[in-house]
Amino acid sequence: MSLSGVCVTAVESRPAGLLGASKSPSRRPFGARVKGFVALTKPRIIELLLITTVPVMFLAQQGVPDLGLVVLTCVGGYLSAGGANALNMYIDRDIDALMDRTSQRPLVTGMVSPRECLAFGISLAVVSTLLFGFTVNWLSAWLSLGALLFYVVVYTMILKRRTAQNIVWGGIAGCMPVLIGWSAVKDSLSWAPVILFLVIFFWTPPHYWPLSMKVKDDYARVGVPMLPVVASNKVVARQIVLYSWVMVGVSLLLTPLGYTGWFYTAVALVSGGWWLWEAHALQNRAKAEVTGAKLKEMRLFHWSITYVSLLFVAIAVDPFLR
Repeated sequence: MSLSGVCVTAVESRPAGLLGASKSPSRRPFGARVKGFVALTKPRIIELLLITTVPVMFLAQQGVPDLGLVVLTCVGGYLSAGGANALNMYIDRDIDALMDRTSQRPLVTGMVSPRECLAFGISLAVVSTLLFGFTVNWLSAWLSLGALLFYVVVYTMILKRRTAQNIVWGGIAGCMPVLIGWSAVKDSLSWAPVILFLVIFFWTPPHYWPLSMKVKDDYARVGVPMLPVVASNKVVARQIVLYSWVMVGVSLLLTPLGYTGWFYTAVALVSGGWWLWEAHALQNRAKAEVTGAKLKEMRLFHWSITYVSLLFVAIAVDPFLR
């Protein structure tokens, strides 16, 4: 029997009330239902995607881009990423019911039915693509649709349950907003968004692996081979350090190529230096075979969010200081 089949069997064997199936979604309070559909889009994750979209628009414009264009790009990006996240939850509803960190998702609690979730996700995908195409440009529309399909098909359906490299290659979907932000302004691409694409590509594994280290028992329970599940903490920490060095190095390429100036360079050096300090500290704790709370893996996870926020704010501010 496949992993998916095992998970589905396990879910079906749990008490109906635990999955929220004892009450029809249509009989739930309207406000709770609305919150359920919003939760399908994973708003907190989308906030991070928008942080990497808008500053790139400032860089592409070398100043303040058209605010209407910014709003349309953000709305289109939210709808596209929200559709991808909803479809991800539809596909992963079997294992979400077995994992502690996902046990309150709308499909697990029964707030939204699988059919509603599927229709919702597809609708958002269609609307976002058309919105981008007719109000921004078609290059941005195809990039957005490509990101959605990559996340749903390549990551969720193919990689996630099969390889420990899932988050490495699956993270490509999360790199696309920088290309979309640039193309929204320029209707073309250049080396600057490609470099930022690579920054996010190398940022994603050391951002997500510390969280995976924290909740690896959850992933192990459902057979998802995240790297911390199949490798020791020492191996994971070594990979985190390797990706971190490459990420910081790539982030510094923008200035010699003429896209950014002293302000961005200073922020990239300071924030990147602090990242490397935290990454090596995690590696040292892992080498000492520290486990549990003393591993402090979430320090790097939280800093990773601060790092990418600072870096992209610097990208937006830098054009005004050159």
